[in-house]
Amino acid sequence: MLIIFGASGDLTARKLIPAIYNLYKGSHLPENFVVLGVSRSNMDSEEFRSKVVLESEFLKDKIAKEDPEFIQKFADKLFYEDLGTAYDTSYEKLAKRINELDKDYKTGGNLIFYLSTPPSLYETIAKNLHDQGLTQENGGWKRIIVEKPFGYDLKSAKELNQGLHTYFHEEQVYRIDHYLGKETVQNLLVTRFSNSIFEPLWNRRYIHHIEITNAETVGVEQRGGYYDKSGAFRDMFQSHLLQIVSLIVMEPPISADPEEIRDEKVKALKSIRIMKDEETIIKNTLRGQYVSSTINGKKVKGYREETGVNPESTTETFAAIKFFVDNWRWKDVPFYVRTGKAMPTKVTEIVIHFKTPHHEVFKSQDVYRKDNKLIIRIQPDEGILLKFGVKVPGLGFHVEQANMDFYYSDLDSAQVMDAYERLLLDAMQGDTTLYARADEVEAAWRFVDPILNCWENHPAVNTYGYAAGTWGPRNSDDLIEDSFGWRNPGDLLTDESGFCVLC
Repeated sequence: MLIIFGASGDLTARKLIPAIYNLYKGSHLPENFVVLGVSRSNMDSEEFRSKVVLESEFLKDKIAKEDPEFIQKFADKLFYEDLGTAYDTSYEKLAKRINELDKDYKTGGNLIFYLSTPPSLYETIAKNLHDQGLTQENGGWKRIIVEKPFGYDLKSAKELNQGLHTYFHEEQVYRIDHYLGKETVQNLLVTRFSNSIFEPLWNRRYIHHIEITNAETVGVEQRGGYYDKSGAFRDMFQSHLLQIVSLIVMEPPISADPEEIRDEKVKALKSIRIMKDEETIIKNTLRGQYVSSTINGKKVKGYREETGVNPESTTETFAAIKFFVDNWRWKDVPFYVRTGKAMPTKVTEIVIHFKTPHHEVFKSQDVYRKDNKLIIRIQPDEGILLKFGVKVPGLGFHVEQANMDFYYSDLDSAQVMDAYERLLLDAMQGDTTLYARADEVEAAWRFVDPILNCWENHPAVNTYGYAAGTWGPRNSDDLIEDSFGWRNPGDLLTDESGFCVLC
C-alpha cells in the first residue's frame, strides 16, 4: 500500500499518480495494490479520484485513449483520508483506515509512506506514524520516502536525519532525487563499468576536464517566494548535480549490490576538495541572476520582477563552479558545473573532454582544440554522443570531427520509464540503489556549506546579471582555462548582452 501525505498538492497530481497509472498499465503492479491519499483538504475518495484521475489535466491525454472500464478500475484503487486541520493531530483514524485497507486488499502489512510535504513536517509525520505502531516491521515491511530539499545546510540535514532515525531505521528511509531515476543517469554506471573502451580511459591520464550543464528555459515562475530563500546552488547543485558528479567520480563497486554502489558514491563525494578559504571560493565560483530581456519579440521579466522575489535580491539563478577531486584517478582534473534558469534551451548533459594526443601529428591541419568528447545527454533526447576526428576526403590530411550517437528513442521495443515510475517501483521492490543515504546527503552538504556561507557573507562576492534567454554571465567562460569555454548545446535565439554587477 502506498500512502501519500500531501496528496492534494501539485506533485501528486502532476507526477505521482501518472507514474502509478503507467506502472499499473504496464503490469508492473500487483492486482491488490492500493493508494491512500492523505492531506488536510476536505474531500472524500470519489472527489480525490476525480481530481487526480478522471478530471486530471496530467492524465487526460492518456485516459482518452483507454477503455473507460480500465480507467475506472484503476481509479477504484485510490482512496482518500482527510487528516483534519493539521499534520500534528491524532492519527488514530488514519491508522484504522490503513489497517482496514490492508485487510480488505490483503497487502500483507507492506506500507510505503510518501511524504510530499514541506521537510518541516517530516519528523512530525514520522513520530505520529511511530506512535500508532505503523513503523514496526513485525507484520510486513515499512518504508518512508521523503522529497528534497533534504535540509537547508549541513546542520539542518543532520538534524533531519537524526529526527527520522528516531522513528525509522536508515534501511527504511528512501530519500528521493528524481534525477537519479532518469535512464541516462543510471546508464553512467553501465557506460563506465561494462565497456573496456571507456573504463581504462576514465582517469587523469586521458581526460583533460569534465563539464556538466543543467539549463532550464523557464524562470522561477510561481516559486519566487521559495526560490529567493534557496537559489540555484542550493536548489540544484547540492542534490541533482552532485549526485551526477558522484557517479562520474566513484570507483568501481565490488558488485551491483545497492549498498556497495552507495558506499562508493559516498567515498566519491568525500574526495571532492572542500574550498575552505574565501579567496579560493571567489576565484572558482560565480553566480548570476537573469534580468529582463526580449526573446522572439516577447518581453521577459527579470528575476527581481518575479512574484515573491525581493526587488533588491542578490539570490543566484545561475551558478558555476570549478573544483577538483583529491584521489589518484582524478588528481588535477578540473570539474566544471553550471546550472541556470531562463537560458536558451532546456538541457542537462555531461561532457567528458579527452586530452589531445601528446604528439599532434596533424596539428598544422587546423585540428587544434578538436578534442575527443563523450557527451552524455540526461535530458531531453536521452542518449550518448562520441566526437572523434576523421579525414576529410581530398588532398592532404584535413581533419574534421565526426559524430557517433545513440538515442534511447531509437529503441522501438524499449519503453523508457519516467523517473518517478522507476523510483517508485524500486522502493516497492526494496532497491535502494538510486536513493540517497544519510551519510551521502551530509557529504554533499559538507562541500556546499562553505561556498554558500561565503556567498552570503563576503562583500567581495558579486551576482552578475545576464539577459534572460542567454547562457549566463559572459565572464562564466573565464572559469575554464585554455580558452575552451563552455559547450553550449543547441544554441537557440539569444540576445546580445554584456554583464553587470547586481548591487
